[in-house]
Amino acid sequence: MNIKVLGSSGAELPGYNSSAFLVDGKVLLDAGTIGTSLRESKQWELKDILITHAHLDHIKAIPFLADNIVIKQKKHSVTLFGTKETLKTLRDHLLNDKLWPDFTKISASIAPVLKMKIIVPGRPFIVNGYTVTAYPVSHTVPAVGYIVRDSSGRTLLYTGDTGPTQKIWASSDRINTMIIEVSFPNNMEELAVKTGHLTPHLLGVETGKMKHLPDKILITHIKPQYMAKIRKELQAIRKKTRIVIQIIKDGRIYKV
Repeated sequence: MNIKVLGSSGAELPGYNSSAFLVDGKVLLDAGTIGTSLRESKQWELKDILITHAHLDHIKAIPFLADNIVIKQKKHSVTLFGTKETLKTLRDHLLNDKLWPDFTKISASIAPVLKMKIIVPGRPFIVNGYTVTAYPVSHTVPAVGYIVRDSSGRTLLYTGDTGPTQKIWASSDRINTMIIEVSFPNNMEELAVKTGHLTPHLLGVETGKMKHLPDKILITHIKPQYMAKIRKELQAIRKKTRIVIQIIKDGRIYKV
């Protein structure tokens, strides 16, 4: 399983894109970035998007992807997977024929450009050959993280945005690679917890809840304004615990 990082930033600045991780070129985890990082021919290979929650930096590329499909008159549909709360927010506040056209009603050929499928946390489902299970995490809106397993058994855990949480760790055995957020430095822990995010210190607390650590931990969603400070704090954890921790970079491909 290969993960291409289209975006991994916790804020938008030149050179820093919002969250989106492409699994083997065909399934997208979150959709903060698509068209600005993925050329058209690769956008048409995208059929499924797993959404962790409805915050704008995780879904804002979806309307523009739908627009591109219609403009090029592609016979193509994309399925959005999310909890009922997340998909309702998209219907009510984004794809509502006011802020943006409702592409769940506009056809690219014989099917709508966008289809929505409600997922139930804790209940496994199949997406494009992958076995996926969503688990609730702690954020300011309903949110889930995903565990994605391919046919060979390689397994990725992606937390999405979360503060200190619990349920997803109970199912975190046999994880090869984890993508987990760390948004703020340690001296901003109160704000991090209040806004449903983690610091390097809280990362250490959360990984302590796992029965077995993954082979590799990739850090995402860092606020670039605090990149240097967070990098230094993560290095301290790495030295102390010997956990393999790496800050993820936009444009890179990581093997699970």
